[in-house]
Amino acid sequence: MANKKSLLSKKVSKRTQSIHGEHTTSAWDYSHHIIPPLTASTTFRLESLQRGAEGFNQFGNPKNETPILIYDRLDEPTTLMLEEQLKIMESAECAVSFGSGMGAISTTILSFVKQGQKVISHKTLYGCTYSLLTSWMPKFGVETELCNLNDTDLDEAFKDKSVRLVYCESVCNPNLEIIDLERVVKAIAKANKTRKDDNKILFAVDNTFATPWGLRPIEWGVDIVIQSLTKNMSGFGTDMGGAVMTAKKYEATLKLGRKDFGAIINPFSAWHIMVYGLSTQSLRFEKQQENAMAIAKFLAKSKKVEKIFYPGLESFPEKKLAKKYLKTPEGKFAPGLMIAFTLKGDMKKTAKFVDDIAKNSYSITLAVSLGLNKTLIEVPGYMTHSAYPKDKLDNCGIDPKLIRLSVGLESIDDLIGDLEEALGRV
Repeated sequence: MANKKSLLSKKVSKRTQSIHGEHTTSAWDYSHHIIPPLTASTTFRLESLQRGAEGFNQFGNPKNETPILIYDRLDEPTTLMLEEQLKIMESAECAVSFGSGMGAISTTILSFVKQGQKVISHKTLYGCTYSLLTSWMPKFGVETELCNLNDTDLDEAFKDKSVRLVYCESVCNPNLEIIDLERVVKAIAKANKTRKDDNKILFAVDNTFATPWGLRPIEWGVDIVIQSLTKNMSGFGTDMGGAVMTAKKYEATLKLGRKDFGAIINPFSAWHIMVYGLSTQSLRFEKQQENAMAIAKFLAKSKKVEKIFYPGLESFPEKKLAKKYLKTPEGKFAPGLMIAFTLKGDMKKTAKFVDDIAKNSYSITLAVSLGLNKTLIEVPGYMTHSAYPKDKLDNCGIDPKLIRLSVGLESIDDLIGDLEEALGRV
């Protein structure tokens, strides 16, 4: 192990680290395995009552470097291995994995916000996140204020001492709006100068669209980063998971929340995401991004397209923010693999186009989710974002006609060919 630890001290790129990981966890020495092994036990043998008691007493203690394995809803080796790699990719001190992205989001909010406190959120959110904040959190006495974080007077908003959490998506789902993270971080830092430690404002960012290959919010001063591992990080549409990357001081709270809420990831999913997903994420992202750029340019030239939103185009509304934030760990511009666009005409034309894709396209699939190796198309206002009341879609930056395209790894000729044929029939 001494030689392996010395190798880990070398300066290695995130691309290489995503493939090799840490080679071990404090719970399990697997340094002789080229491929990390998979555990399949829900409970673990304890040699004494004292050790069992110690395990429960020290669970979630940030000073505990060697966890005592008791039950997989607390900690288990496969998820610990996954978490080690995730924290590297997001430039964080620690990572806590969950059974889904929503499990990660829900646990984060419930862990740090209490009755009488407020969440300030950007107005454009994933539909289930919007539902959580507006339908469920009020039942716990937590208010959510939706606003545009890019133009709201944050100094004035943060004078409200009940504000505990600021929440947004780094690249918004589904319109691809980019949040000026640095602006929010500076306003929070200013407000926190007059707040006690237990009431300082925290900043949580869902980084699912951008992925850690395209943006690492912690490097900009964000406190908590959330990923839906189901999407780009897994990449193949076979496993569900979520993760929170943050400072070590928040790890205990999140793990205790995960334990009590039961939002643990399945070890088999954790293993698949780590071995197949994380190790290929940068490679998949770059090819998908290449395809997305070509499709965006094609759509931008089509007379049937009304508007197109893609960070790689000069016409993108937040082009300056895209150039500022969307960069790989190697410093290259990373506009990503998501495209949003609208067609000229009414909703009937949009439905006709999407239905044509569903019936006649081979390379594009009508389905929810995103970041997979297969290209997926959907209409958020009627599908993933249906939790929004129809009369609030526009106010929240979501055009009911908006079409969301998650670009995969197929031949670009096939993808553009299928789009061209469908556009020709509307």
